[in-house]
Amino acid sequence: MSPILIKTIQFFLSLSLLIVLHELGHFIPAKIFKTRVEKFYLFFDIKFSLFKKKIGETVYGIGWLPLGGYVKIAGMIDESMDTAQMAEEPKPWEFRSKPAWQRLIIMLGGVTVNFILAVIIYIGMAYSYGDQYIPMDSLKDGIWVREKNIGDELGVQTGDQIKAIDGEEVENFDRLLGEIINGNTITIERDGTTIEKEIPVDFIATLLEDEDKIRFIISPRIPFIVGGIPDESSNKDSGLKVQDQIIGIGDQRITYFDEAKPLLESYTNQKVDLLVSRDGREEQIPVVISDSATIGISIGALPFDKMEEMGYFRLETRKYTFMESIPAGIDKGVTTLVSYVKQLKKIFNPETGAYKGVGGFAAIGSMFPDTWNWPVFWSTTALISIILAFMNILPIPALDGGHVTFLLYEMVTGRKPSDKFLEYAQMIGFFLLIALLLFANGNDIYKWLSK
Repeated sequence: MSPILIKTIQFFLSLSLLIVLHELGHFIPAKIFKTRVEKFYLFFDIKFSLFKKKIGETVYGIGWLPLGGYVKIAGMIDESMDTAQMAEEPKPWEFRSKPAWQRLIIMLGGVTVNFILAVIIYIGMAYSYGDQYIPMDSLKDGIWVREKNIGDELGVQTGDQIKAIDGEEVENFDRLLGEIINGNTITIERDGTTIEKEIPVDFIATLLEDEDKIRFIISPRIPFIVGGIPDESSNKDSGLKVQDQIIGIGDQRITYFDEAKPLLESYTNQKVDLLVSRDGREEQIPVVISDSATIGISIGALPFDKMEEMGYFRLETRKYTFMESIPAGIDKGVTTLVSYVKQLKKIFNPETGAYKGVGGFAAIGSMFPDTWNWPVFWSTTALISIILAFMNILPIPALDGGHVTFLLYEMVTGRKPSDKFLEYAQMIGFFLLIALLLFANGNDIYKWLSK
């Protein structure tokens, strides 16, 4: 199956699940408070529906425009803009006839379900898979800065020990890049000296210049493993074999792959002996170094458990009982939400350039892997669910947060905004959302065209 098709299936499966559960968050309290729900739709049904069926007083359906979904609650000014209904006398079963506290619960239901869903997913993942990560303090010889120009911008070098971001110790290597993106200062230890540097305000813009490299900027230092020897390589008959570990170049021994480049550059267009470790034995193999200071091989990798066995780092594995997985899942949900809010603050600051990374449906779809992977699918779904929850609670008319803002105003002042005001607010919010949608998806198209 095509990788693009696999990504697309995962995207629509995740999106459909999140939309249906979000709308159920509105639907269920509406029914509990005896409020009539006229429509329950997955996707929008402008002009026509792909499927619809009326059960009781509600029409359930699937629209053709996959930009979201909705429940049409009687007596409520929403995206349907049903002004004719609002011109009639209020009915007991209508939204506008219910007490403000009931209307508030109905409006908060969607975002509440989204956050709870994310926490449930994280609980399930903690219980089913546990956690496995590389502790930062196990990288005894520091990090590998794979993209030197970006490392220079940040002020870090290969071999640095990263101690803290914004004064908070980073324990988990997997969270390092996210902490750097959200952070303001970085504390490193270099040659026994502790240095604190400011993270450039536009560092995110620097990363976005080549998004394909973002996840590979910083990594643990790894051994130099032969991954493959192409037929066109000048060293295909040298005696090198796949999975050989190169531990020396000329008369210099090396431990890490990143140590090889400067040594190879000193032997450009020359023959040199490589010291290779193979099946527990060391062997010298003469090779020719090209004018670009390469050996003509592809770089291989070892499983993490093998590298742990060889002493390159330590793997921390944590298994959870069901009861232990509950606080672990809640903590992951809260941590993810806080991290996303920090990112959003950077997006709204033009100096960071983070707005260039705002993406639409293509960007969301690219978050899914091109092979079917349940842990990654559920983790991505949980993240999107938290994003939807936070975005929907923003005080923008046409979003749940806009309705909540007007309801809180009503509850505090005792005065309900007029239907005409709510109609205008809904229209303004709708146009704001369309503008955001065009900007985000326009960004996707621009990135695709500029590749």
